[in-house]
Amino acid sequence: MDDLDRQARALRALAPSCGPVRLVAVDGHAGSGKSTFAARLAAALGDDDSDGAPVLHLDDLASHEELFDWTDRMLTQVIGPLSNGRTAHYHPYDWNLRRFGPPRPLEAAPVVLIEGVGAGRRVVRPFLARLLWMERTAEESWQRGRQRDGAELSAFWDDWTMAETRHFLADPSRPFAHALVRECQEGYEWLQGPTATA
Repeated sequence: MDDLDRQARALRALAPSCGPVRLVAVDGHAGSGKSTFAARLAAALGDDDSDGAPVLHLDDLASHEELFDWTDRMLTQVIGPLSNGRTAHYHPYDWNLRRFGPPRPLEAAPVVLIEGVGAGRRVVRPFLARLLWMERTAEESWQRGRQRDGAELSAFWDDWTMAETRHFLADPSRPFAHALVRECQEGYEWLQGPTATA
């Protein structure tokens, strides 16, 4: 059993935090590797009856006009139903068409992952069983993101980095993380976060 499997077992053993759900946030700078890590962790959280834990990508709740002003949608479309043990239905944003699409279900599974910049923000933290922070600097993360997305999105990244900086200055997540997750050549290293060591 590798370390990710052990961590998945520990997450499944936590007390529920949002109704019957253990809500786990994966936060960090844009380009820090959150999506890849969340996908691997979701797979490790699977069992014989499921392919893995459901994952909510915050890119689906944000929009061009509201990069970080998605908390009302999170509370009404996701947190509310999950806290009552019901399947949530959120409207994912289409970044090409610039509009929200038809509802998509998010099951009230034993563990649900939320990944994206700001997943551990103040309004979400009371509903979290764990907050995981991808331990990579802003500059390195943004450089990775720019390389991934190409020159055609350079202007978007210019706007994004300013918005992200403002967000984390006003509403930081890392100081409240239970674990800092560092990507290694093979797998991930989990370090105690500021909350765990306080």
